[in-house]
Amino acid sequence: MRTAYCVDTVRAAERELMARLPEGALMQRAAAGLAAACAELLGRVYGRRVVLLVGSGDNGGDALYAGARLARRGAGVTAVLLAPGRTHAGGLAALRRAGGRTVPPGAAGEVVRRADLVLDGIVGIGGRGGLREDAAALAALVAGSGAAVVAVDLPSGVEADTGEVRGAAVRADLTVTFGTHKPGLLIDPAREYAGSVRLVDIGLELPERAELEALQHAEVAALLPVPGAESDKYRRGVVGIAAGSARYPGAAVLAVAGALRGGAGAVRYVGPAGEAVIARFPETLVSDQGPGHAGRVQAWVVGPGVGDDSGTVAEVLAAEVPVLIDADALRLAEAGAVRARTAPTLMTPHAGEAAALLGVAREEVEAGRLAAVRELAGRYRATVLLKGSTTLVAEAGGGTVRVNATGTSWLATAGSGDVLSGLVGSLLAAGLPAVDAGSAGAYLHGLAGRFAADGAPVGAHDVAAAVAGAWRDVVRG
Repeated sequence: MRTAYCVDTVRAAERELMARLPEGALMQRAAAGLAAACAELLGRVYGRRVVLLVGSGDNGGDALYAGARLARRGAGVTAVLLAPGRTHAGGLAALRRAGGRTVPPGAAGEVVRRADLVLDGIVGIGGRGGLREDAAALAALVAGSGAAVVAVDLPSGVEADTGEVRGAAVRADLTVTFGTHKPGLLIDPAREYAGSVRLVDIGLELPERAELEALQHAEVAALLPVPGAESDKYRRGVVGIAAGSARYPGAAVLAVAGALRGGAGAVRYVGPAGEAVIARFPETLVSDQGPGHAGRVQAWVVGPGVGDDSGTVAEVLAAEVPVLIDADALRLAEAGAVRARTAPTLMTPHAGEAAALLGVAREEVEAGRLAAVRELAGRYRATVLLKGSTTLVAEAGGGTVRVNATGTSWLATAGSGDVLSGLVGSLLAAGLPAVDAGSAGAYLHGLAGRFAADGAPVGAHDVAAAVAGAWRDVVRG
């Protein structure tokens, strides 16, 4: 499992470790890992031109010591000093001893244009509010240079704890981070600036509870339901799908498609799109009598394509089983009824729907996804899955937020969310807690999107069909 910790936690762990080590040893560990990553990216170090962008903090010191190591291996290393009077003294001395040179920001243009690699050590994990004017000019210069860009710990200009980008920022090809991932490396929009991420272990002792966690194949495989020898369809779980309308029958078909591939023993459908559902999936148990007369279910999915059918939404919310609320139901669900539920509730908005629920602009949600998902979970006393290029899953009581990045931009297609709702609903019916059902479902859905697209446009029905392959890939490791 990949975990991320906030800045305060990282700083505390660093102080504790530095108290037990010789002075400067921790920075040398970081610089050694950083230099090794740069050398690997360059392929050949001797004769290569390396430019260091050096700010006033320890990030600049890491860059200088790493630059000294590269210079000793024959690279031509030039450091651009943004704050000459506050540059890390030990790192600067080491670079000069190794044959490196320094230039002021005003002379950076030529050296950056000729660089094979630029090492971004402008601002560390404590940076807030975007880059200042001189640093922003350097970031723009680097963006147009064609050099490989390596960020030290975190790209300068992105916020470590939130993943927000509030102005100009360095866009890296590789980020070498120390001790642990930082939340901004896993959450968009900052994640887009980080490129590939390489974690260097420097010996930090971190608390068990992380700020974020990202499940990998092994953790998801452990969550997925496997029928036993004595299982029947009811022991495996029955999921109810209340979706679709005369105008949007396809939403019902797609939600049922996702549910049928999610591990439950049976799928019950209620709504006006029964004929379309049966025509595509004859194994579905169809009723037009409403959720209360559908028969036994262990979880409900409500919302995809229901239009303005608030009665169905209210009836599902009154059920004493786990409920997934998606699409139109997010708009129709009465907030008090959601908060009053005693059975688990999972809400699955995209950024626009989350913005409407919070009463803010969509741009505000997209810029601060971590804050938005936590606010929604607390406000509605529900587990919330915030869809996007990085999907976030937060529980009402706070704690660690799950993040998933298996998706692909090709999943931004009509009906994809309906498939996800059915898939996650099926996992709820199979007995997974809401946070696990949401996390595992998002992981499989993203992986299925990658398999189905394979670099080309894809439809939601293709994603549903690819879930089985994603499931096999996960359980086989």
